Amino acid sequence: MAFLSYLISGLSLGSVYAIIALGYSMVYGIAKMLNFAHGDIIMIGAYAAFFMLSAGLGTLPAILFSVVICLVLGVLIERLAYKPLRQASSLSVLITAIGVSYFLENAAQLAWGSDSKFFPQTAMPEGGITIGSLTISWLSIITLVSCIVIMLVLSWFINNTNTGRAMRACAEDKGAATLMGINVDRIISITFAIGSGLAAIAAILLASTYPVIYPTMGSMPGIKAFTAAVLGGIGSIPGAFVGGLLLGVIENLSKAYISQQLSDAIVFGVLIVILLIKPAGLLGRKTNEKV
Repeated sequence: MAFLSYLISGLSLGSVYAIIALGYSMVYGIAKMLNFAHGDIIMIGAYAAFFMLSAGLGTLPAILFSVVICLVLGVLIERLAYKPLRQASSLSVLITAIGVSYFLENAAQLAWGSDSKFFPQTAMPEGGITIGSLTISWLSIITLVSCIVIMLVLSWFINNTNTGRAMRACAEDKGAATLMGINVDRIISITFAIGSGLAAIAAILLASTYPVIYPTMGSMPGIKAFTAAVLGGIGSIPGAFVGGLLLGVIENLSKAYISQQLSDAIVFGVLIVILLIKPAGLLGRKTNEKV
């Protein structure tokens, strides 16, 4: 039963990574850039939910407020920081993303201080389902179900709506998409909005699991979610889902059976091994690039 308990906790943690990785994958798949400020949008989302819950306004208003704040923030970051660099080199965009990350972290420290705050435990229901000696918390169930629903809805959206088809066209060839009348800038903004909204949901789930928030809280989850996206095949929605779950399970089982101190090293070691065997990731596909 102990193994099942660790496995379920790993799936719950992996679901959070998967939700964050979905945002990474969408942005990379369409804009062909790595938004390393994504983890700090998670931090902003956690603070937004914290203030709503502390004011006693309930879970649903906190979720909606956090999603709106992160969505607007994501669009603003894209318009102000990344849009002017649309034709710039990948290195310039990468440096800008790191700069935006540091800006958000320092702005949060100036606004709310560097001290940790305890996230209210009223966000999610207490208790869970007991099967024999195994207890599955409602938080774990909600987290896993939320991840599955988000992945399915995103897959449906991209494959069955006009905006989703436009996203796939932009991911294939932005120049050809422009010639077909698609507003590429608008599609990229929508992609950032969706990714940032997902970051807000992940922020609330993460803060409910580890109920302490602080200005740099998004850095490590952001890096691990990026690792999950690469592991599954960056640019692939099912890949981000599988990579996130796998990463969470590996991390949790490593902490339980090997070493808490070495768990992160084991996670990144597994990534290296898989990329050596399958460079495109588990569900990624090889692409031929003209040079």
